[in-house]
Amino acid sequence: MVEEELADARRFGIPDAEGTALRTVGLVARGTAGLEALRASVATLELAEGRLEHARSVLELGAALRRAGERAEARDVLREALDATARVGASGLADRAHEELVAAGARPRRDRRLLSGRESLTASEDRVAALAAEGLTNREIAQRLFVTVKAVQWHLRNVYRKLDVGARGELPAALGLGA
Repeated sequence: MVEEELADARRFGIPDAEGTALRTVGLVARGTAGLEALRASVATLELAEGRLEHARSVLELGAALRRAGERAEARDVLREALDATARVGASGLADRAHEELVAAGARPRRDRRLLSGRESLTASEDRVAALAAEGLTNREIAQRLFVTVKAVQWHLRNVYRKLDVGARGELPAALGLGA
């Protein structure tokens, strides 16, 4: 039944329906095929308008990664799920994301769902954001913090989402640096 729904969504070009169907495929298929379907669901819904459906798919991907023993990746994805579900006001899903995050071995120091602005950033995100606000390139930030450029990109993506900024030039004001 879900394969028919997926085919219809693709035929009519409806990303929200396609992403939701892919999530269902991922939950039913399990294993490697299930993880791939959940990843496809997240990618598809990232481009769609339905933020709640995207948050649900991120949560299901994180939970599936945890069950598959991919705890480190699961924690990253589940942190994103917690932020996403809280942002759309889905407190039940945010509670589940928090529980999954703890089950994946994370020890959240504070409930980020209750925070906003700069205080919602992790310590790493805040360091990366501050350096980016100073005008450093991703490569320069990576070298200064002894991390990969990809890690810097990941943190900046989260910073932009949490602070609701669209460009590097908006960071100083969003961080309260007054530049």
